[in-house]
Order: sequence, then structure tokens, then C-alpha cells
Amino acid sequence: MTDTHEIYAINYGKHERKASENYIGGDPHDGPEPIVYYVWVIKGAHGTFLVDTGFDPPVAQRRNRHIGHPINEGLKAINIAPESIKDIIVTHLHWDHSGNADMFPNARYHLQDCEMEYATGRCMCHQQQRAVFECDYVVDMVRKVYAGRVTYHNGAVELAPGISIHHIGGHSKGLQCVRVNTKNGVVVLASDCAHLYRHIDEGRVFPITYNVGDVLEGYQTLKKLASSRAHVVPGHDPKVLDLYPAASDALRGWVARLDAAPKG
Repeated sequence: MTDTHEIYAINYGKHERKASENYIGGDPHDGPEPIVYYVWVIKGAHGTFLVDTGFDPPVAQRRNRHIGHPINEGLKAINIAPESIKDIIVTHLHWDHSGNADMFPNARYHLQDCEMEYATGRCMCHQQQRAVFECDYVVDMVRKVYAGRVTYHNGAVELAPGISIHHIGGHSKGLQCVRVNTKNGVVVLASDCAHLYRHIDEGRVFPITYNVGDVLEGYQTLKKLASSRAHVVPGHDPKVLDLYPAASDALRGWVARLDAAPKG
């Protein structure tokens, strides 16, 4: 059917950290709980959509993050040339979701109005709030606006049959999730609406947040948008690579198929 799509999660980086760093009120006695970094690809009859663009090696080095496989290599591993991508959904403008400006020369970017307002407005006068943004990445997006390559959205919008975006907020003011119809039901790519499965399952909140109440309400919205709780895919959980089948044996631990049924 023309409204069903394949979804790929491409793992490109990792950060070793303590569990206490992943939750407001985290216990400093807890052990390690690493996070991983993904971009997502949606493929179907209506073209290829990329969700988020990650970060580049200079920023990884400065922020002490590890890139295992550059994003362009992950795309090429599933036979996608970066220059062929025509649509990119930017869930939000935090540094780990909005870099690599020159990698996709032919793409149009889809962004919530209030995310650009937030990333360029008075809140960025405060170091605490701007620390999770890269000035160069935000400026790159402004340049794309002036080049006619950004489409702004306000709330829920269908981008193509079976693909829609939904404003959630919380972690960042204009954070959006992506709802995708697949052969296995409706999958919701939560991005940072829920970093880890524990956030949504235990009602806990990642320490970086614009509005805690919106984060918690967002968990309920994610579950309503998806076919089931099992169809909600968090944005940084290593377990995604274990729960979902690899795109091929050679891509195990690197690229997973999210349009397939997870284990359990």
C-alpha cells in the first residue's frame, strides 16, 4: 500500500555515562547507563524522509562523544546517497540532532515554528538554555530559511500519506515526534520526547528540559499516536538495537528495521 513505509534506525554514536545523568532526581549510586545516537530513515512510495541529521566529528570531539559510524556511511549501507534525500524532518535543534549542514545539499527541512523561535529568541540569552544548542548549527538553519529550504509547521501535519509530525514540546520548546504507518502498525519515532524506555515506562524525565509538565503529558500522547506502547521508539536507547531486527546480518548493532515486530 502507498501509505505504508519502511523505517530504519541508524546508530552513529555513543556516550558512556552514569544512570543518574539520565533522570531528574537520579541516584548517584546507580551504575552506568549509556545512551546512543540515531538518525532515522523512512522509505516508501512517497520518497525517502530522513529524521534528524546528528552531529559532526568536530562537535563530537569538543563535547566528548564517540562517533562509531558517520551518518553518511550508515545511509550508504542501506543504499541511500545523502544528496538524493529531498525531505528532512528536524525533531528539534539541539546539537545532537541538527548538524551536518552540508551533507544534504538537495533537502528541504521540516521544523516547528516555535523551535526556531526558541533557538533564536530571548531564551538563548541564558547559558543554561543555550548550552544544548550549537550556534553554528542554528545559524546554518537560518541560512537554509533564507535559501528557501525550510518549511515551518505549527502542530500536527501530514507530510505524506502515512507520515505525520506532531508537536510535543517539553524537552525543547518545538520538539516534534514522527508518526509512521508501517506493515506492522503505526510506529512513533519519539526522538527526545522519550530518550529511553525507562522515561516513558516509569514516568521519569531527562534533566535537560524546557517544560517538565509537557514532557510527562507527551508520554501519553506518544502512546495514543502509536498502535501500542511497543510501537513507540525512544530516541537514545541502546535497547532499540536489541529489540528490533538488523537491516541485514552485516548491519547488526548498526542499522535496525523498525517496521518489523520487536522482540517480546
